[in-house]
Amino acid sequence: MKILVTITETESVDTVFEIDGLEIDSRYLSTDLNEWDAYALEEAVQIAEDGGGEVVTATIGPEGVEGTVRQALAKGADRAIRVWDEELAALDILDPLTKATVLGAVVDAEQPDLVFTGVQSGDDVFGATPVALASTLGWAWGTVVNDLQIDEVAHVHRELEGNLEELTDVERPAVLSIQTGINQPRHASLRDITRAQQAEIDTRSLADLDLDVDAIASPIEQTDLYEPESEGEATIYEGSPEETATELAAVIEETGVIR
Repeated sequence: MKILVTITETESVDTVFEIDGLEIDSRYLSTDLNEWDAYALEEAVQIAEDGGGEVVTATIGPEGVEGTVRQALAKGADRAIRVWDEELAALDILDPLTKATVLGAVVDAEQPDLVFTGVQSGDDVFGATPVALASTLGWAWGTVVNDLQIDEVAHVHRELEGNLEELTDVERPAVLSIQTGINQPRHASLRDITRAQQAEIDTRSLADLDLDVDAIASPIEQTDLYEPESEGEATIYEGSPEETATELAAVIEETGVIR
């Protein structure tokens, strides 16, 4: 079985930061493998280890993301594909539909049996790329998967709102977005890290995927970036537990929390 796993490098922001135009100043950013993608990768690697097969990762990003790509290789991926060129670099934002178009072309070229993604990325938090990718491919899909068994079909448990779960079968090929907690992502050994550092990363452009700049035209435009003002107030009640409890109960009743 061949599983393609989409990998994203996410950025986290320091508590104190500065904005430079439409971006946060890079001095205040740190990067890492997206948390949800780590679980998707581990699930794919476990399936390949148990039943045989190949795990291929696909990433959209400049050369600087290769450190994160090599993390995935060290954690068990067999091959890695990175897509980038001047046309992608010129985009203001990589929206879900644009990502789906590019990743869909990678899937067409690789012809995997399944595609695993994380539920969302920790920075953009769109959460829409998996379904957009499935729609682009014309494949079945399952989102927020927190348990999975694979045979002729994918038997999935999906996490729903209200502490509910859905048990359903998804026909293959399919795109499945993997939820955190489905497994325990492994730590890479020193040997695997060394091997990953020496591995070749397959770099492709839009032209290599038979795409042009019109294929990635985005309907989304970033016009501003600012830190919202935060407002809040706190009331501290002093006195004995009986006194403060009485005051708190009165406030709760006055605000209509309980009737």
